[in-house]
Amino acid sequence: MKPLIFAATMLATTPALAQHGGHTMPMPQEPQANPHAGHAMPMEADTSATEEETPQPDDMDMPMPAEGEEAPPAPDDPHAGHQMGAVGGEPMQDGHDMGSMTREGQHGDQQMEGMGASMSLPNSGPPPEAFSGPAHAADTIFGPAALVDARESLRAEQGGFTTRGFFLDRFETQIGEGADSYLWDLDAWYGGDIDKLWIKSEGEGAFSGDLEDAEIQALWSHAIGPFFDFQTGLRYDIRPEPDRAHLAVGVLGLAPYFFEIDTAAFLSDQGDFTARIEAEYDQRITQRFIIQPRIEANFAAQDIPEIGMGAGFSSFDAGVRLRYEFVPEFGPYIGVEWQQQLGDTADFTRADGGDSGRVVALAGVRFWF
Repeated sequence: MKPLIFAATMLATTPALAQHGGHTMPMPQEPQANPHAGHAMPMEADTSATEEETPQPDDMDMPMPAEGEEAPPAPDDPHAGHQMGAVGGEPMQDGHDMGSMTREGQHGDQQMEGMGASMSLPNSGPPPEAFSGPAHAADTIFGPAALVDARESLRAEQGGFTTRGFFLDRFETQIGEGADSYLWDLDAWYGGDIDKLWIKSEGEGAFSGDLEDAEIQALWSHAIGPFFDFQTGLRYDIRPEPDRAHLAVGVLGLAPYFFEIDTAAFLSDQGDFTARIEAEYDQRITQRFIIQPRIEANFAAQDIPEIGMGAGFSSFDAGVRLRYEFVPEFGPYIGVEWQQQLGDTADFTRADGGDSGRVVALAGVRFWF
């Protein structure tokens, strides 16, 4: 009876041993991190056991057959039909290590990143093909001659119209050491967006005396960019005597960070060369209060004793004005300004009994229409 029981037991364990007979698991030479840590792997039967030491499948709760009964069939192996080296449904090639197994889901992010890296972003702006056709597509239907008048009318209505303006930037009184004085500085223009007739005038005088100096300029102003105009024309000095005429060349415009720049060079009918630069900046404190720093510098290439101007930098003015705009077209202001003559110009002024430098308080109005 005992031989029959032993034979049935061997028949029950033999298929399970045969299923795992083709797997070879190399034993590590030293402790290593288990790549399958956290995975529940069923224990395999020990093939090195002798017949007397054959382990009983207690964990499967396999009942022992009674005498005269056939042994129950062996339970299905949980690994039956599975290849341990399969990755993504395909068998692993020979020589691959079990620790190198990966699944599609484990590298989904890397694959998506590679896909995103290979995708190019769309370019902005029209494609090059957009400029391959005629300059005016309507010419292909109506003909160029039929649209000449229409284009001229559209140009006049959409930016080619005539503009005019009058801008009194400074009209003020100056109170300080010496005689109190008045000053004006204005611009007026008439023309289109590209070309204009530009008029400038500035001058000053003492309340208790005659007009000290005054000038007027008539210029052709031509746009050389979105923010700058090239200007050239004539300047005529009314005072001081003797009266002089100048050829004027300059640049007027809006520099980066909204600095308003006005530069000009002058060549007089006597051969005297002078230059001037003005810069100002409107910084809004509120929608109505604006603070405006302003500088002006004058230069002469030679001494001009008859008008009291010396070679080099002849004068420098730096001031600040605080303006309140009731409306954008009208704003009174107050301020302070430092006026300093330099070099030979200061010597000429002191020799004539005047002061070469002073600080004045300002009050005035600015308006335009």
